[in-house]
Amino acid sequence: MKTRVPLRTLIAAALLLPGVAAQEARPRVEVPDRVEFNRDIRPLLSENCLKCHGPDSRSRKANLRLDTRDGAFSEFDKGRFAVVPGNLEKSELWKRIVTSDRDDLMPPAKSGKKLTKPQIETFKRWIQQGAVWQGHWAFLPPRKPAVPGTRTAGWGRSAIDAFVLARLEAEGLTPSVEADRATLARRVTLDLTGLPPAVDEVAAFVADQDPNAYEKLVDRLIATPRYGEHMTRFWLDLARYGDTHGLHLDNYREMWPYREWVIRAFNENMPFNRFVTEQLAGDLLDNPSLDQQVASGFNRCHVTTSEGGSIEEEVYCRNVFDRTETFSQVFLALTFTCCRCHDHKFDPVSQKEYYQLFAFFNSMDGQEL
Repeated sequence: MKTRVPLRTLIAAALLLPGVAAQEARPRVEVPDRVEFNRDIRPLLSENCLKCHGPDSRSRKANLRLDTRDGAFSEFDKGRFAVVPGNLEKSELWKRIVTSDRDDLMPPAKSGKKLTKPQIETFKRWIQQGAVWQGHWAFLPPRKPAVPGTRTAGWGRSAIDAFVLARLEAEGLTPSVEADRATLARRVTLDLTGLPPAVDEVAAFVADQDPNAYEKLVDRLIATPRYGEHMTRFWLDLARYGDTHGLHLDNYREMWPYREWVIRAFNENMPFNRFVTEQLAGDLLDNPSLDQQVASGFNRCHVTTSEGGSIEEEVYCRNVFDRTETFSQVFLALTFTCCRCHDHKFDPVSQKEYYQLFAFFNSMDGQEL
């Protein structure tokens, strides 16, 4: 006699099996022997703690910040410290993540977050090992790392290649075969000029047996006007350049002298410190040349308007906001815009610091409409 299995049982089994298989296939998470804050701890704090204990003062709970060293290591309540290096029993952070009391457990159940056993062990080791705090990687001074060793000899041509090869070997991969010379000529020409090479240029490179043929090709491409034009495209995107007003009828405006200055700067290999100084304050230099005054057009690349209903003071403030935020993005790689209204939620910038920088750019003369 055959036994009938209910259809709903089969469906339930079919739905459960992939989940079981996925759990079995999931790699075992290892806890590092030596815990590093930026690599191992900061991501856990960011994911599980900073919504209530981060930079946002309005949503912060228990007067505790875990996004700064001072906040994590200082007394946040009478006799209570979130982290006491080397001492688990005095570290409130540790006690809260291992407690069996649901009212004290962190992250709280209502957050929908729960630390895994390896994550809890990672916190434990970090505190036991002295709770070494690291600044955000973006603000650490650069230091020269040791060049990694590799199993494959003779492949790399520079120290950078050693890092690439070491990672490939760690992932069980091998480098691709070297591109043929025609492909190399096409790639480097596109990289440096934004244009494909002519057929005769490719043929000349393929036929050139000089060991320095590639270096000669690069030097020749950098010496062409096309190089400066191509590099300028990327900078003008950052500088929010446009040949038109960018608003309403979007009519033509006379901004091209600034564009031409940038092209010349790249083609003449202008030192970067001059490139920055002349754009931010070329008109304030002693006896500035016409070129240096044109360079300061960087500050005037914002949207412009002559609409009859515009309020000049409002447009002026909008332009100062634009200069402040453009400077922060281009030169600091930070997004300042949030700080118009409040301290930044994740970048280390306060509203006060925003308006201190705003004050610097709030000193330009000229008609706004």
